[in-house]
Amino acid sequence: MDNRLEAREFLASRRAKITPEDAGLTVYGGNRRVPGLRREEVALLAGVSVDYYTRLERGNLSGVSESVLEALVRALQLDEAERDHLFDLAKAANASSRSKPRAVRQRVRPSVQFLLDAITLAPAFIRNGRMDVLAANELGTALYSPMYSNPARPVNHSRFIFLDPGARDFYPDWNLAANNNVALLRTESGRNPYDKGLADLVGELSLRSDEFRVRWAAHNVRRHYSGDKHFRHPVVGDIELKFEAMELAEDPGLTLTVYPAEPGSKSEESLRLLASWAATEHILDRTRVAAGE
Repeated sequence: MDNRLEAREFLASRRAKITPEDAGLTVYGGNRRVPGLRREEVALLAGVSVDYYTRLERGNLSGVSESVLEALVRALQLDEAERDHLFDLAKAANASSRSKPRAVRQRVRPSVQFLLDAITLAPAFIRNGRMDVLAANELGTALYSPMYSNPARPVNHSRFIFLDPGARDFYPDWNLAANNNVALLRTESGRNPYDKGLADLVGELSLRSDEFRVRWAAHNVRRHYSGDKHFRHPVVGDIELKFEAMELAEDPGLTLTVYPAEPGSKSEESLRLLASWAATEHILDRTRVAAGE
């Protein structure tokens, strides 16, 4: 990822979203050539010179202080995810060649797989920042069975959403799923700008999907640690689940996500049916292997 380009386009896109009225500024005259705030207005709100802010918005975050970054957060009215992203971009800009992280092979430790397998009442899986699913419990695999129908491994949420037509049936609100997915990838690009696998994935999706390319250009980011999920599963129909996502302290870059159903709900019963189906399919798979099919 090009850090200067990322920083330039992120700051410009956030500036374009804030109107003078939103910022509490009085505007004289009706002709404004730019959407949102002008650079000089952001500089005024942040308490820096116009030349200095112009330098920052050209993508040069080298040497920028934390106090200036916080001033930009206030001036551009950034939310927590956007603030984190700005700080990640500045951190990457100030990293020396020695401090740039080296690529490491991510793997799921056996004890983590044991943890997944011990979760029997809810789908659970481990993913990395590129949205690869590296491990799952039986219910997790069953829930995402449409995604696992592609033989490529590891399975990838982003490729499924943007390249598999079945994703539009699987996600009743496909636009929401697509927006969230791209925002998570954009967040990861700020956190790990030297991840070649992520850059390759973004390049692939940009070439193959107009829907992805438009969303990627918006530079939206988000936190995604809890909330609601809605699926339309080909076996059990609509399922509404909660989700909780937790980063693994011993495995940087890996996240455990669990999808519990509300106790006593129709979705809880659907998960039971899904578990029964998964167990049957698992037995059938073993039978096919034993028969040499």
